[in-house]
Amino acid sequence: MKTRAITISVILILLGFLFFLGSCKEKTKQVQSVASAAHKYPSDVIPFMDEWKILCGDGTRSEDLVNFEKKDFFYVENDGQTDWVVYKTPNSGVTSRTSSNTRTELGQKAHWIPETGGKLTGTLKVMQVSTTGDATVSSSFSTVVGQIHSDEGHENEPLKVFYKKFPGHEKGSVFWNYEINTAGSNEGRWDFSTAVWGYDFSDVGASATENPEEPQDGVALGEEFSYEVNVFEGMMYLTFTAEGHETKKFAKNLLKSDFVTKADVPEQILATYYERGRDGVERDTAYTGEIQYFKQGCYNQANGKSTKSETYGGDIAKQYANGSFAEVWFKDATVGAGTKPN
Repeated sequence: MKTRAITISVILILLGFLFFLGSCKEKTKQVQSVASAAHKYPSDVIPFMDEWKILCGDGTRSEDLVNFEKKDFFYVENDGQTDWVVYKTPNSGVTSRTSSNTRTELGQKAHWIPETGGKLTGTLKVMQVSTTGDATVSSSFSTVVGQIHSDEGHENEPLKVFYKKFPGHEKGSVFWNYEINTAGSNEGRWDFSTAVWGYDFSDVGASATENPEEPQDGVALGEEFSYEVNVFEGMMYLTFTAEGHETKKFAKNLLKSDFVTKADVPEQILATYYERGRDGVERDTAYTGEIQYFKQGCYNQANGKSTKSETYGGDIAKQYANGSFAEVWFKDATVGAGTKPN
């Protein structure tokens, strides 16, 4: 009887232990399920990700961005109040075939021509630009946060929206560039730059280490602003808004050029590009009938070649640890058809 009682006790203990293990496993599954539900992908924050493909600064590419993320390049961050999609890229990494600059940037899958148009919006804050570079080079210390890019011809860019901040300054500049669709050879191409808040592309330092004065109406790192790019019936309408700043609106004809003859080349271009032999003219019809698409994210303009920015031999971890990167956060964005302006 005593042996039988011991056996029953052992069986009960084993059953209890198995029940305990089962209960632990169930609780683990519940915890994992809650954690999985709490995790957010960029497509959870900005639902238009099915409209895009991406190239990241380490060369990662994907055409399926629903529930997609890339650690240290494309992911979600919460600032304590809001979820943001983070685009981050080093000064030196893997680039596209047409550029020396790295990017973690969306490329629109749908294509269009200026006559049919399209619209892109974004609300963002730039968190970091490269802290090293040559102050006399226009693209130093900057990143592009939105583009219209041509997919044929010279593959030029009728729009690039920039943010730039010199080291030691609290405030940076927001400006936009229009690249001419060069007549004939593309060697003479150039960008005409227009300031939104702060300086334009042509404002540079007196020497490689000497910055211009800080812009009084500039935008700080971490300061939120928004842009709308609306191409309707061949006209590009731009609107920029930010709390505490004057709303700025611009219009540019994409079907008829303002830069057909040498006499049309602006003084800004002669001062910025002439010594580089880039003083070309644009075809009269500008971007008429040429296939375009939007881009959005972080297109870092710093590199070890033209801007002489620090790259740590391409070591991405070292670049991230030492300010040799650009980082842009978006909390909202849309893409779609162009609309008749108000």
